[in-house]
Amino acid sequence: MNTSQVAKLLGVSPKTIQRWVKQLNLQMERNELGHYFFTDEDINTLRDIKDQLNQGILFQEVKVTEKKPPRKAVVKTAEAPPADLNYEEIMQKLKALDQKISSKADSVVSYQLLQHRREIEELNSRIEELEAKVQTLEKQKEKHPMEHALVFDHVKPPKKQKRRSLISSLFSF
Repeated sequence: MNTSQVAKLLGVSPKTIQRWVKQLNLQMERNELGHYFFTDEDINTLRDIKDQLNQGILFQEVKVTEKKPPRKAVVKTAEAPPADLNYEEIMQKLKALDQKISSKADSVVSYQLLQHRREIEELNSRIEELEAKVQTLEKQKEKHPMEHALVFDHVKPPKKQKRRSLISSLFSF
């Protein structure tokens, strides 16, 4: 039976059936379109859920009986390594790979350190240039102290605007 047919049989909505299946993690079969396909055993489980809810049991406390035994999986064992590879050869290859990784990491760190040193040297030279410019400007200021002084005497203060009365502002042309 499909969801609609089971819902009619139990007297609930199809959404209710879907909600019960999802929230109670019921293992229901699905057809090729992904719709639920209910067996007689599934319908009996849903009928039992409805009866429990009608008796006043909270949804979180509903007991669901296991209808199907849990599926058993077949575990394949890993294939044994070929007989020509032995443990010592594998360990030697691992050590060689470990050494290659370590040397590569060392070269990367060395390159990064050289880059950082170059950047620090560039910043230090820029700081020295700026310090030299500051000293030059201070010497010029000492020689000619009034030359660079700011004078505000020639600036006129802004004029105060007269407040117009409301009537004159409305009828001004």
